[in-house]
Amino acid sequence: MRRWITGVLLAALLGSLPGTAPLAQGQTGSGADALMTLRAEREAAEARDLERLNALLGDRQALESALDEAQAAHAEAEARHAALQAQQAEQAERQNELDARQREQGDDLSAVLSVLARHSGELRDGLAESWVTVGGTELPPRLDEAEVLERGHLETLGDALVALTAETGRVMRFEASVADGSGDIATREVVRLGDLVAFSDGELLRRGAEEGVLSTVARTPREMSQSLAAFQAGESRTLALDPTRGQVIDALSQRPSLVERFHQGGVVGYVVVGLGLVGLLVALAQYTYLLRVSWTMRRQLRDLRQLRVDNPLGRVLQRFESLDDPVPEALEARLDEAVLAELPRFERGQALVKLLAAVAPLLGLLGTVLGMIVTFQAITVFGTGDPQLMAGGISQALVTTVLGLITAVPLLFAYTAMVARSRQLACVVEGQASEALAGRLERRGPRLGAERE
Repeated sequence: MRRWITGVLLAALLGSLPGTAPLAQGQTGSGADALMTLRAEREAAEARDLERLNALLGDRQALESALDEAQAAHAEAEARHAALQAQQAEQAERQNELDARQREQGDDLSAVLSVLARHSGELRDGLAESWVTVGGTELPPRLDEAEVLERGHLETLGDALVALTAETGRVMRFEASVADGSGDIATREVVRLGDLVAFSDGELLRRGAEEGVLSTVARTPREMSQSLAAFQAGESRTLALDPTRGQVIDALSQRPSLVERFHQGGVVGYVVVGLGLVGLLVALAQYTYLLRVSWTMRRQLRDLRQLRVDNPLGRVLQRFESLDDPVPEALEARLDEAVLAELPRFERGQALVKLLAAVAPLLGLLGTVLGMIVTFQAITVFGTGDPQLMAGGISQALVTTVLGLITAVPLLFAYTAMVARSRQLACVVEGQASEALAGRLERRGPRLGAERE
């Protein structure tokens, strides 16, 4: 038996020798040189094969080792074949069992399985972005690949529904990875209120792009942020919620702040506000001067016998005292000249403030017209299919008008206050000057009469 197997192996080795292929190819050759080359290669290959065969026949141990390896490989192949046959028989038996159960269930249970698979898939799709799945709650499994309805399918789906229903009424605290607005991810304490909202450190959260990572919304309204922070810290039991499932919060988050509104005005808005600030500074400086003049004049009114040059009234009266004109008309004209010399200081800056108060609304209207032109150009390019685009452009265009009105109103108040204060001071100076003139004329009247007599 061993010799027969040895002969088989030798025949196999001889059959796999590479010397026959060049010979077959050489038979198709047409040239003498090619034929001689092929014959030389064939003789060399036969010599190598003969040498290898002699080596194998001389080394009986190597031959027996190769025989043992072949027998082991054959035994392993037979064992694998038997295992595959057993597995095939088991699968056939399982298939027969499933077919039998399928026939027992009939069309009714098949329809139940189909409905159950459809609803479980819809439930998973509907709750994929829900907050109830954050924090460890599992969704029911998909039953699309189930062929036969089993009791475990119903139990698993029922338990999952009960667990999800319970999670909708729970307030849960847990640790999670949260990405802030700059993209930095850190572990925070997250508070989840059922299926309504989740927040951390006064900031509303949303599902992140990565699985298991939450992210903060672009902007949380300030009032709501304070309420969320107080609730998380245990300082308050009230909480602001959005019954529209985030639509109101998104609208409030998109509402620009006062600084953003200011920047929406563009160059025209900057010019309007800049002119308004200049006008207010001029008005403030002039009104401060008028207040100081009012204080010095009140001090002068308390002591008219000692005239001071640090106030308009003292300067007018001092100049009047230095006049010695016998003609009353000339004396009155000199007094009016002294009073008029002080009035420009009272009215300084009023014309500029009035001009800026009138120009600011016009500049705001100019910015609105320019913004509307840009809006209509955008409508020409993109059409009217997006009302939000039109509303946003019109809103930005009206910002300049608002800035113009906001600038004009304080300037008008400042102008009115300056005019009222300056008129009051001018009336006081004119009144005191007239009183001084009348007193001098009364004193000079009896003296002139006596001289005439």
